[in-house]
Amino acid sequence: MRPHATGTGGGGVGRRKAGAAAAAASREWMVVPASGPARVEEAGKHAVMARTGLPARDLRVLDPLLSYPSTILGRERAIVVNLERVKAVITAAEVLLPNSKDPAFARFVRDLQTRVLASSSDQAADLTDMEGESSAVASPFPVPNSSKGHELEMTKKSTTVVPEMTSSTSMPDLAAAKDGNAKVLPFEFRALEVCLESACRSLEEETSTLEQEAYPALDELTSKISTLNLERVRQIKSRLVAISGRVQKVRDELEHLLDDEMDMAEMYLTEKLTQQEISEASSRVEVDDPSQTEEDRDEDYRSEPDGSNGSFIGYKPHIEELEMLLEAYFVQIDGTLNKLSHLREYVDDTEDYINIMLDDKQNQLLQMGVMLSTATVVITAGVAVVGLFGMNIGISLYDSPTTEEETRVANMKFWETTLGTVAGCVILYIVAMGWGKRSGLLQ
Repeated sequence: MRPHATGTGGGGVGRRKAGAAAAAASREWMVVPASGPARVEEAGKHAVMARTGLPARDLRVLDPLLSYPSTILGRERAIVVNLERVKAVITAAEVLLPNSKDPAFARFVRDLQTRVLASSSDQAADLTDMEGESSAVASPFPVPNSSKGHELEMTKKSTTVVPEMTSSTSMPDLAAAKDGNAKVLPFEFRALEVCLESACRSLEEETSTLEQEAYPALDELTSKISTLNLERVRQIKSRLVAISGRVQKVRDELEHLLDDEMDMAEMYLTEKLTQQEISEASSRVEVDDPSQTEEDRDEDYRSEPDGSNGSFIGYKPHIEELEMLLEAYFVQIDGTLNKLSHLREYVDDTEDYINIMLDDKQNQLLQMGVMLSTATVVITAGVAVVGLFGMNIGISLYDSPTTEEETRVANMKFWETTLGTVAGCVILYIVAMGWGKRSGLLQ
């Protein structure tokens, strides 16, 4: 081994830098357990990784400084949720949320805790009778080596009937029945349900607000085309494109999960912990049973899922519960996307109508330009006649009259020439306009 340096100055600086790095890596987390009040804990990335079994790349999805698309990741011991403003790590016993001062975050925490506590209180008596022990609150960071046992004890007591949605009338009712009994969901699915509900509700509210602003603005634009109305519609269209992209990402993520049964099976955290305990108990029984032969042990080992390394090869739980949950919110987010699609079609129709109106105005301006150009040409012809008579040449017409009769004749010729020139210009203009309409150039 290489000996450590004996200098004190460099070591002190190194320790200070290491302490600063550790402090920078720590952050506040809101912990919502399956039972008990929510609490705020400060933990570093490595402590969270040890607690949840997640790699560092999955925790980067929850970093508010980084931009990641909507994602739901199912891992061995946790579910990573990144849906809009909802960022959470769901385990079989608790939910870890990056702490925030956003009012929407406080509302989400209240909904999550209310849903979890209400569901736990409904089944507390029955679960106590079945298990014979009370549920334990998850231990703070860092996690000891026996954390899996604590998670298993918590998850055994956290399965409850799915409560009916009360926060919004548009939310789907996920209460299900099977063989006449109420269908129960584990803790991780109830927490996931709250995350999905919050994300879908947020997008639905933004969509409703946009609809209330968009339709009157578009109708006003069709009645009066102005710079102010055009600017309002431009901003509305920008918001529409942004919200549509976010809703589409959430929909695509739910669709991806529904199409992949293995990803859904990976999210059954409670089921996997239960299966792991059964496998470990079975292994202990096999070791303690001296009457069982080596061949029987090998046969039983091959027939059981591999729970020693947490992989559960060949294990596939029933995914109907999670599929029903995801399908309900997929239908809702798809409805929100349809509303945005209809609004986008209305915007496109309005743009087409405005373009038609502008094209009509442009055609009218072009016709007016043609008419003015024709009038200019005709007037120019009259000016040419005046120019001819104004040339300084000697002809009898320009001779000054000497008698009264000559004066009267000169005045008559002047008016005949003037009126003839004007009449010729008018006739020429009428002929040009008639030819233009007959040929279809003018309306």
